[in-house]
Amino acid sequence: MSNPALRHVLTHLLTPLLMCLGMGLAYLGAFVQPEPHHLPVAVVGEGPRAMVFAQTVKDEAGDALDVRTLAHPADAVDELKDRRITGAYVLSDTTPELLVATAASDTGATVVEKIFTPVAAHQGAPLKVTDVVPTVDDDPTGQGLFFLLVAVSIGSYASVAVLGGAGAALRMRGRALLVVGVSGVVSAIGALLAGPVFHLVHHGLAGVWGLSWLYSAGILFIGVGLHTFLKRWTTLTMMVLFVMLNFTSSGGLFRPELQNGFFGSLHAFWNGAGYIEGLRSLVYFDHDGLSRQVVTLAFWLLLGLIITATAGLVERGREATATPAPAAQGASEKATKAEESEKRAEEEEMAEVVGV
Repeated sequence: MSNPALRHVLTHLLTPLLMCLGMGLAYLGAFVQPEPHHLPVAVVGEGPRAMVFAQTVKDEAGDALDVRTLAHPADAVDELKDRRITGAYVLSDTTPELLVATAASDTGATVVEKIFTPVAAHQGAPLKVTDVVPTVDDDPTGQGLFFLLVAVSIGSYASVAVLGGAGAALRMRGRALLVVGVSGVVSAIGALLAGPVFHLVHHGLAGVWGLSWLYSAGILFIGVGLHTFLKRWTTLTMMVLFVMLNFTSSGGLFRPELQNGFFGSLHAFWNGAGYIEGLRSLVYFDHDGLSRQVVTLAFWLLLGLIITATAGLVERGREATATPAPAAQGASEKATKAEESEKRAEEEEMAEVVGV
């Protein structure tokens, strides 16, 4: 194998090797050894006893918990439904009770149960656990929404390789119209999987489709626009943005309070988190907080539209400044186009295989 050919292979191997490193750092960094960091919980009770108990729990937990006091169980239920707390311990000498909402986070509910079970045992009483917002029976852990995120994400960013590679011969306007159509199909597939196929969602299926379309269209517009500038590095960039950083910060497996500060902070504004929390708001929490998640997804879509519009202007500028060579170019024009087509096909094939 000649040196240029070897360099060509090694250059293309760089992408999967970087993906391997990035996926390892992202997934292991986000999901290994989850620990609570300022996990919001409440102690329900009135008077000095509740205040002293809450302070004792806080002192023993340190930075792991943020403990507040609430007067009545109904207040705790409202806080859980608003997703302001992860669990609430109702004081009682005989039947202490832990209120949780597994629809907000099954892992979060499990963590607070592990925290307060020894507390009740120390009082010599069994702990009663009450789930005030349970998940549907077809998705007992509530993590089906995370895997729906995975399916819609892969359908979206993998389509970027096709639209950027095979669609390169089209003007940006044509690719943008294809983005609208492809994102509509991807979101329809997502709604179909969530509803009739796996029954993760028992109502609001039209809303699921709408959120999925916003999410998918944002990814596709960003990817198609970036392809103009990044070419074969687009797939790696898309995986960093919408897999490595996206899945890990979505809150679909672990709430941000159970992750380190980096991934926990991304949860506040990343599009995967907006999609997951939006679905939870729609399906389980009576649309509470839904508007904020729609704004998050709309922001990412707007960002994609800006990138795509900028890429279209750049491409038109390149076409305008391109000066065709004199008649001597005619002999080599076909060979040049064939070479470019072959290179584009190689990049597209590499992107699709590695990306999916």
